[in-house]
Amino acid sequence: MTPSSCALMADYNRWMNAKLYEAAARLSDEQLRQDRGAFFGSLYETLNHLAVADTIWLQRFAQHPALGDLQTAMQDFPKPTSLRQPLASSFAELRDYRTRLDAVILQFAQQLTPAQLAETLRYANTSGQPQARKFGAVLLHFFNHQTHHRGQASTLLFQAGVDLGVTDLFTLIPNEV
Repeated sequence: MTPSSCALMADYNRWMNAKLYEAAARLSDEQLRQDRGAFFGSLYETLNHLAVADTIWLQRFAQHPALGDLQTAMQDFPKPTSLRQPLASSFAELRDYRTRLDAVILQFAQQLTPAQLAETLRYANTSGQPQARKFGAVLLHFFNHQTHHRGQASTLLFQAGVDLGVTDLFTLIPNEV
């Protein structure tokens, strides 16, 4: 991972989440919460899981001594203890939460340096076990995890009759011709 690839992935994350939530807003609350046999059951629970996992990772990243701005930004967010912890009671609240979280991710990613990406991130996993991994590799996982579950969400939307349209990262890569 490089600072520019992190910034690109953060922008892609923001763009895709906005598209997902715009598409999901076409469904009724009942349709959003309908168990469709996905890993997290419903589209709503899948979107909630994405927000929970991102929050957990950002809270871990915020413990890094060189990332004081992120620590400040994450003070207003909860510290989930479960990957299924509800973050909102309604779709509108979850959408607002996602928008605020994506703004934090974008700002955080745009400030990363090569030196920070090469450092070791020390944190405890959700079972409390200590971990130590290269920060750049963990960020790669962070962004890949988002893409993985957004793929599931786009399938759930399609099954509900909503076409998300173009979802490729390629769309955000500038053409240099």
